Amino acid sequence: MPLIPLRTLLDHAAENDYGVAALNVNNMEQIQAIMEAAQETDSPVIIQASRGARSYTNDDYLRHLMLAAAELHPNIPIVMHQDHGNSPATCLSAIENGFTSVMMDGSLSEDGKTPNSYEQNMKVTKEVVIAAHAKGVSVEGEIGCLGGIEDGHGAGLSEDEAKEHLTDPAQAEQFVADTGLDALAVAIGTSHGAYKFAKKPTGDVLRMDVIEEIHNRLPNCHIVMHGSSSLPQELRDIINEFGGDLKPAYGVPVEEIQRGIQHGVRKINVDTDSRLAITGAIRKVFAQKPAEFDPRKYLGPARDAMKEVCKARMIAFGQAGWAGKVPVKSCKELIDFYTK
Repeated sequence: MPLIPLRTLLDHAAENDYGVAALNVNNMEQIQAIMEAAQETDSPVIIQASRGARSYTNDDYLRHLMLAAAELHPNIPIVMHQDHGNSPATCLSAIENGFTSVMMDGSLSEDGKTPNSYEQNMKVTKEVVIAAHAKGVSVEGEIGCLGGIEDGHGAGLSEDEAKEHLTDPAQAEQFVADTGLDALAVAIGTSHGAYKFAKKPTGDVLRMDVIEEIHNRLPNCHIVMHGSSSLPQELRDIINEFGGDLKPAYGVPVEEIQRGIQHGVRKINVDTDSRLAITGAIRKVFAQKPAEFDPRKYLGPARDAMKEVCKARMIAFGQAGWAGKVPVKSCKELIDFYTK
């Protein structure tokens, strides 16, 4: 099955009321973990790479790993997504390297740290939309700013500061009209990284009501939740049991994500949960078998641990069972849709 555009998958998710986990990767084992989870749950998948991941892996390696995933799992629809593109140039280079979807994160300036003006955000996002749609590639944009920093990207906002940069629903409505994007990432109090909330989030810090209002204004818009790892304590406990020092923290409850799915959320970004699972598995091997030096002996368990996290999210978000029912459209086939 060819790699498919994000728009094709999210349209199907909207028609059938499910969400799709967007899972970040940096290496072969992570891609294998996602694909094994997808195969076992019959799930379509979104595999995404940040600028940092592209630099670490190298675009050529990454492209061929993704093509291998598609070849080895011909029954699984796969979206290859650029996460948090900081400029049109970053997004265009992703398209040249086979990505079927790109995020132009114009909510921040090109430095990936400074909150941007609406006008500049709209300008760069629209520029990417025009270029991407001409090639059948889907575009995600963002309005509002998340807390935290991940992979060097983010304004570093604290929980309290993030409250001041939530998405304005009226502005979101205007942004979608001004840019013509395919998916809209919104800021509702979530953040990147392993420390999202100091206590279990309530409605005053995790603003699901903002999503509901945006969905009321834009019922046909595909909403994206970033920073949506749930940070299960059991994953932190494994790391700490074997030499780690992670402080307690709260993530985004799965039930709140499920609530979002009922109000237009179609793409849910999950990265930290995978990192916690991988790190715990590797620490466990090194602690129990300190003489081990075969990478397969610790990367294998790490891959298995990430697979279980991915399976749990695929089932919880409702994407399980839909792989064989997603329309198979290549980027070339989607050009007609964009040019109508």
